[in-house]
Amino acid sequence: MEIDRQVLNFGAGPAKLPPSVLLEAQKELIDYGGLGISILEMSHRSSNFTKVLNNTETCLRELLDIPDNYKVLFLQGGGSGQFSAIPLNLIGLKPAKCADYVVTGAWSAKAAKEAEKYGKVNIVYPKLESYTGIPDQSSWNLNPEASYVYYCANETVHGVEFQFVPDVKGAVLVCDMSSNFLSRPIDLSKFGVIFAGAQKNVGCAGVTVVIVREDLLGFALKECPTIFDYNIQTGNGSLYNTPPCFSIYIMGLVLEWIKNNGGAASMEKLSIIKSEIIYNVIDQSNGLYVCPVDKKSRSRMNIPFRIGSFKGDNALEKKFLDKAAELNMMSLKGHRSVGGIRASLYNAVTVEEVKQLANFMKSFMDSH
Repeated sequence: MEIDRQVLNFGAGPAKLPPSVLLEAQKELIDYGGLGISILEMSHRSSNFTKVLNNTETCLRELLDIPDNYKVLFLQGGGSGQFSAIPLNLIGLKPAKCADYVVTGAWSAKAAKEAEKYGKVNIVYPKLESYTGIPDQSSWNLNPEASYVYYCANETVHGVEFQFVPDVKGAVLVCDMSSNFLSRPIDLSKFGVIFAGAQKNVGCAGVTVVIVREDLLGFALKECPTIFDYNIQTGNGSLYNTPPCFSIYIMGLVLEWIKNNGGAASMEKLSIIKSEIIYNVIDQSNGLYVCPVDKKSRSRMNIPFRIGSFKGDNALEKKFLDKAAELNMMSLKGHRSVGGIRASLYNAVTVEEVKQLANFMKSFMDSH
């Protein structure tokens, strides 16, 4: 059975889910595994939910080849919760209580501001006039006394993505991977902690994955809330408090879908194809479409662009969005803080759907 949908969802998150996942969830919503109750009604202490939790972690470990000395947590609070949890757990690793932050967009800027509540924050280069790229690492001023170095792998608002893992000279590297998690393979051994909200590439809103190296546990500040204490949550298998059960269940289904479709390596190949389709239209539009991001830092996940100029032609952009809506293409409006257009091309968005968007962009260009 397939879902016959006319709508193309290019939302930045919560984002499109694979149709097969929605169908499976629909089937099990009323009666999970013949138990006579919904997955939504199942006790988080039951053996059946333990299987859901364990299967989700096992699949994630397989997809990312997670080493044994890393713990996997399924927490609440979203990425914004981790903006606090990271310094609360790690800034005390060294006496200076200092952390280095690489600020390349709205989300890393918010994370740095939050961390200032718990210690000293060093922004590794002077404040950028605009978030359109990543300064060369040779210009970074890393503090050797910093407890960790933090960066956001993909900025959903500004469309800036790291195409490399920063060299932090052996320091503890922390990464917010919320919007490009499992869109490419990663070498976990280079990181101390990574975290990701599920609602972009690996599930629905409500659960945040945290993967933490075990030697970093046990350093939480005394003011760290218990539910954000990685050591306590690890000791309780993510069950210190009632976890986001349904969101974990959905994540498990999405992870299985990724596994059955070739894993992270396959997602990356498709991601490159999809993003190049849209960037090619932008670059060949004779200036009608303008992407402000440096080419080497362009995101494969979130493609922001303006129409007419870098500042955008509001009337033309409204016309573009209205026409897209008529064609059942939804959630293309740029983030409220920057405006313009934004196409998000997460794992569940197909190449065919991206081609339909590209064809619309070409026809709009021909008529304007």
